[in-house]
Parts: sequence; structure tokens; C-alpha cells
Amino acid sequence: MVAFVAFAESVPEPGRRSWAPLLAVCAGYFMVILDVTAINVAVPVIGRELSASLTGIQWITDGYTLVFAGFLLTGGALGDRLGSRRVFCWGVAVFVLSSAACALAASAPSLVAARLAEGLGAALIVPGSLALLQQAYPTPAARSRAFGLWGSMAGIAAAAGPLLGGLLVATLGWRWVFLINLPVGAACLVLTLRHVARSPRHPARALDWPAQCAVLAAVALLTAALNEAGRRGWSDPAVLAGLGLAALAAVAFAVRERLARSPVLPPDLLRAPAMSGGAAIGLLFNFGFYGMVFTASLDFQHQRGFSALGTGLALFPAVAMTMFASVLSGRLSRRTGHRPLVVSGMLLAALGLAGWAAAGPDPAYPLLVAPMMAAGFGTSFALTGSTATVMGAAPAAYSGAASALFNTTRQIGSATGVALGGSLLATAADYGTGLRVSMAVGALAYLVAAGLARRCVPVAPGTA
Repeated sequence: MVAFVAFAESVPEPGRRSWAPLLAVCAGYFMVILDVTAINVAVPVIGRELSASLTGIQWITDGYTLVFAGFLLTGGALGDRLGSRRVFCWGVAVFVLSSAACALAASAPSLVAARLAEGLGAALIVPGSLALLQQAYPTPAARSRAFGLWGSMAGIAAAAGPLLGGLLVATLGWRWVFLINLPVGAACLVLTLRHVARSPRHPARALDWPAQCAVLAAVALLTAALNEAGRRGWSDPAVLAGLGLAALAAVAFAVRERLARSPVLPPDLLRAPAMSGGAAIGLLFNFGFYGMVFTASLDFQHQRGFSALGTGLALFPAVAMTMFASVLSGRLSRRTGHRPLVVSGMLLAALGLAGWAAAGPDPAYPLLVAPMMAAGFGTSFALTGSTATVMGAAPAAYSGAASALFNTTRQIGSATGVALGGSLLATAADYGTGLRVSMAVGALAYLVAAGLARRCVPVAPGTA
């Protein structure tokens, strides 16, 4: 809350209307990301109590992510067509109701169905969140700070998820992992309806359902293939077939976009360096950060013997600096522009993961604190500029679709980083070698992102 108050006080008139729109939007985004991370701690207990099979447990976790990623572009297109505030509120309502259904689930199939509905609600919330911030804070300086705090919600939720999930499971039971969404969602709805202005609609824009289906197929096939790669290996025929079909679905989407009268995003806009480059940067830094968090979690629990709660505490340095970094980058962008901040953030994160890779096969935990802090700070420091780059490149009529594109690529980056990290750990000669190779690959992804930022991110805030 201190950060939100600082944000409100730092926004100059006439932009300083209220911190309520920022708080409303970030509450919705925090709820969405928290549900990705908190469930990981609760799912073993859920499986035992509901007598779920291994496949059922996987679907409890992955079904949400799959629907979330697959329908992001649909959520963005609906927001542009019907109004971002309306679709955002629909998403919050669906998310809250499905969270209640999750908490009341009496069997694994009913929980899986409710989790799929949660994913749909999340896909309606996230694209509208950026569009609403762009609408509520029109000046470049205020918008940059708002985007920074929005992005920091992902890191904070990633840190709070294991801690909060572990506490709730140990004290009140796993159903409270979902029940906690009810008061947060209710507050989000009240703040949005009272303090966020109605969004413009563009009813002439038709929804391109063939393109939406192609995106859903590509994301679903890619997610399934990446999840199976950690278990089957990258050369397994089923994994290769899934990756090939995902590529075909992506090609089908591109062809459809070129032929459609009302594409999800105009081809000229997709070819713009700020749009395509910003989306690629988001994919790369999510790949590096979430790959690091996943492999570090396995190392702390399986190799060092930490509990789930202890693992959450051990990972805290990776995200403790995210709020500070996002606020700082939002302030600095007025003086330096976005490009120096994105480049320096990616270089710092690369240095952090490279330091972990060079720390040896079994480094003491204190030696890992600085690398984790560097990765968390650098990622959050760059997120503000990359978000502003993508959103600034899109006209107002396509703000929801641009937000959806950016978040879809980030979800793909997260899934790829987790899958590759797990595969490297499973196939390496020993655990320490796999962990160090994974960190080195993440550092390389950050370096590539820094190179892209030098070419694609504009210097001046609000330009593209």
C-alpha cells in the first residue's frame, strides 16, 4: 500500500486523479498470478483428499494455465470490441465465482472444471488490465509508473504464492487457497465500477474466430508438448508431434491474419519493431526468470531439504526488490527513456544467473542471494519499459489486443523456461550440472533480450 500511495503522490496534476484505478487493476492481476503459484503447494494435499489420479493432479495445475494462455487474445479482442472495463469486470466475476466452485469441489473432475473456468476469467482480466491503466493514466510518466507497479504484481504474487499457500494449507485447509480470492475479487469489482471510467467500444471490429481457434490450438499444443518434454524427453515422438502441430497452428494463425478483413492485430502493426520486439523481450525475460524460480525451487526442496514454506522464504530475495525496481524504473524513465532501463535490467539479470552458474556445483545458500536479487531486480526494472513499448505501439482501438499479445508471449516464455529447466535437470549427468546449465541458458536469454531492447525499445517514453 505504501507503494500505491507513493505512486498517487508522485503523479502530477491533472493526472493525479486517484490511486483507485491502479489499485483495482493490480488487485485483479495479483489474484490471477497468485492462483498460478499458490496451487503448487496445495495440490499434493488436494490430490490425497479428493483421491485424484496423477493425471487429475496435473490437470488441476495445468488446465488453468492452458485456458488462461489460450484465450488471452480472445479476451483482448473482446475488450476492444465491447469495452475494456466491461470485459475486465466480467472476468473478475467469472474468476470469483469459479474460485468459489473450486473451494466447494467434492471431486477431482469438478475441481478441474472449476479451474478451467478460472482460467477463462483470468484471460478476460489480464488484457483489460493494461488497457484500463493506459486509459486511466494518459500521461507517459504516470503511465510508466502504473505499468511498473502492474508488472511488479507478478513477482510479488510469485513470492507470496508459496508462502501464503503453505500457511493456508497448514492452518485453514486447501480450500482457503481459493476462498481468499472472494474478498479480493469483490474489492476489485467495487473499485473498478466506482473509480474506473467506462471504456470506449469499437463494435465494428468483428471477432476473427478462426484466428482465435488457431491461437488456442497453438498455445494448447505447445503447453502440452513442453509439459511432456520434462517427463518423456525432447526427442519423444509425442513431444515432437506436439511441437510440430503447434508450429502449424501458428502458421495457420499468421495466414489467417493476412487474409482477414478484421484481424486480431493488423499485420503492419505486428511487423512494427516496437510491437514484435517488445513482445519477444517479454517472452525472453519470463523464460529466464520463471525458469530460474522453477529450478531453484526444485533445488531447495529436493537437494537441500527445505519445506514448501522454507522454499518460499528462500526464494524471497528473487522478488523482494521487484516493487522497488518497478517504482524506480517508472521514475527514471522520465529522464532516461525506456531503452537504457530495459537494456540495463536485462544485463543485470543476465549477470545474476551467470553468477549462479559460476558459483559451483553445490554453493552455500548465502552465495545465491545476490544472484537471485539481481535476476528479480533486473526483470522488474525492464518490465516497465517493455510494457510501455508494446502498449505505446498500438492505437487505442487495439490496446486490448496489444496487451493480450504481450501477455501471451510472456506465458509462452514462462512455460518454455519451466519445461526446459525441468528437462535439463532430468537429463544432465548430475543435478548440479543440470542446474548450472539451466541458469546459463537463462542468462543467455536475458542477453538476447538486451540486444533486442537496443534495437526495438524507443528512447523517449510514450513513443514507438
